[in-house]
Order: sequence, then structure tokens, then C-alpha cells
Amino acid sequence: MPVIRTLSKVAKQALLSTGCGCEPLTVAVRTISFSPRQVTSDASFHSVSFSETDHPKVLITGGLGQLGVGLAKMLRKRFGNNNVILSDIRKPPSHVFHSGPFIYSDILDYKNLREIVVNNRITWLVHYSALLSAVGEANVALARDVNITGLHNVLDIAAEHGLRLFVPSTIGAFGPTSPRNPTPDLCVQRPRTIYGVSKVHAELMGEYYHHRYGLDFRSLRYPGIISADSQPGGGTTDYAVAIFHDAIKTGKFECNLKPDTRLPMMYIDDCLRATVEMMEAPTDTLSMRTYNINAMSFTPEELAQEVQKQLPELEVTYEIDQVRQAIADSWPMNFDDSNARNDWGWKHDYDLPELVQTMLNYIGADSRIAQAN
Repeated sequence: MPVIRTLSKVAKQALLSTGCGCEPLTVAVRTISFSPRQVTSDASFHSVSFSETDHPKVLITGGLGQLGVGLAKMLRKRFGNNNVILSDIRKPPSHVFHSGPFIYSDILDYKNLREIVVNNRITWLVHYSALLSAVGEANVALARDVNITGLHNVLDIAAEHGLRLFVPSTIGAFGPTSPRNPTPDLCVQRPRTIYGVSKVHAELMGEYYHHRYGLDFRSLRYPGIISADSQPGGGTTDYAVAIFHDAIKTGKFECNLKPDTRLPMMYIDDCLRATVEMMEAPTDTLSMRTYNINAMSFTPEELAQEVQKQLPELEVTYEIDQVRQAIADSWPMNFDDSNARNDWGWKHDYDLPELVQTMLNYIGADSRIAQAN
């Protein structure tokens, strides 16, 4: 029986992707044993409708970040409110706390996470806890702990308890030697940020656990994700969210990337739907365990021009952040997601015009548009 030894640290006091932190405690060594096995997929998970007894029981880590709350809402509508548990290490806002089950969960505390999985009979685990690109470069040690050590805890627990595990990857998993336009699923990666390195590590470890222990590991490489109900959280593509808030609030926007910096992007509704579809996809349709997904690809200048069609008075200037620009210049300009479209039917709904209109409407641009017209 193989034995895996890993080092478990509790979270250090610092900002995570959700803006949270906790006090450091002592370091402990743990030992986990589990037998190599082929985890059998439950076909009922993949059906269009679910009976009450067939619902997966879902745990979402890092749940107070950009994606967790939205995914929980989508899954609760599908599987039932009590079958989806949101978790994080900071106190949730009132509307999140009262919307469905929420618990404290520190991914660096192996015992705490394992108890949650066992006590709640978890069958699906969505692992969103991570430090993003720019924040990770500012605190490499914490990024290493959260993005790598935390991942090891999640992998071990998922394999031990036969969970279906989703760990998102990113455009940041590629580097300057990768083909950039388009970037295929399989190519040289070699990223130059701790965020990217940790995501390549996650992809490879997940695939290894799948082949070695039968873990049902699934991952999507997200492009830049744009949503109206969350503030920028330290990512290189944050400008594509900030422009909408600044356009409504001040009518002025200062972009920290060059105007011709092209990156793949996606509206959050498409991202969440892709995640659910990937989790529900029958195992025999998956030719790989990590897929690119894409919706659109644009530059700051193209985005600004589309916003100015609705808000012509918007003033855009450029003050380049050299750290973020260097990161962006090493990332894909466009994703080739043909494998996702062919294998499990991925199809996006939002292109650039629909994205801009939706964001402006959601943020409350109606009055400003009326004045402009």
C-alpha cells in the first residue's frame, strides 16, 4: 500500500485570493495511506436531471472569491440548497451566509478539511483557493503554501475518499516559449510566475493521481474572467473588470496594460456553466483531464472602444504596470479550445458586444447611457 508523506501548514496571516488570512500555528507532519484504485464514475451525476438521492454533495473551497459564490448559486439550483457547501477562512457577508450552507475551511489544515469531507459525505470538491498572478509575485512564499501545499492536501483527501475533484487552471499556466496565437491544449508551458508554476504543478499532479490512483480529476484553463459583482482581486486581467466600474463611477479609466495587449477573456456566466458541464461530462467523453476553454480575445483598446459605444464620454489613459505587462506578454493571446468543443460540447454564449452590454446593465449604467444619448 503506497504511503504519501506531506507537510501540512496552517494558513499564514496574509491575503488570499478571497482577501482573507489567519494566524500561523505549529507545523505538523502527517501520513496518509490509500490503496491505488480506479474510482468508478457515477453515471447519475452526468444525467440531465437528478433524483434527490443521486445528487452529488459539493464542497467549494476558497468560496468567497470571484467564482465561488456564483458557482454555489448555480449548483444549488441544480442539486438543492443543502447539497452545496461554500467554505472559506473569512467571515462571509450576510447575504452569502443566509443563502445556503457555509463553513470555515482552511485548506492548509489537513485535519480540518478531512473532517469536513467525512462529516458531510462530500462527493464533489471544487478547489478555488489560490493566490492570483500579481498578488502571488508579491508574496511568493505564501503563494507556494496556498497554491501547492494546499493542493497536495486536497489531492490526498480526494483520492482517499474517491471524490470527483475540480481544480481550475489558467492562461497563466503558459509562458513566453509557448505558442501564443493560438495556444493548444498540449504544448510547451514553462510559465514564469509562481501562480503559473503552481497551476502547471496542479495539472500534472492531478493527471498523475488520475493514472496512479484512479482519482477523477478535472480541470479547465480559464481565460481572464469578467464579472460585475466582484472587485478586482490581484489578477493581470483585472483591467477588464475595473474599466466598467470606473466608467460608471468617474467616467475615466487608467489602464495598467498596453493598449494592444491581446488576451483571451470570458464572461463569468460562461465560465461557471463550463465548469458545471465539465464536472457532469461522462468520463468516456474526456480525452484529457485539463482543457482550454475560451469565448473571446481582445485588447484594452478594443474593449475601451466597445464601452465607448455606450458611454462615449469615457476617457481612457494608459499607465503601464511593468510587472503585470511582463506577465501578460508571456501569456496566450488566444486559446484553442477545439478539444473541449469536440469532446463534451463546450460552446460560449457571450462575445464582446454582449459582454459589454451585460456588464454596463448589471453595474447600473442605464442612467449614464440615457444622459449620453
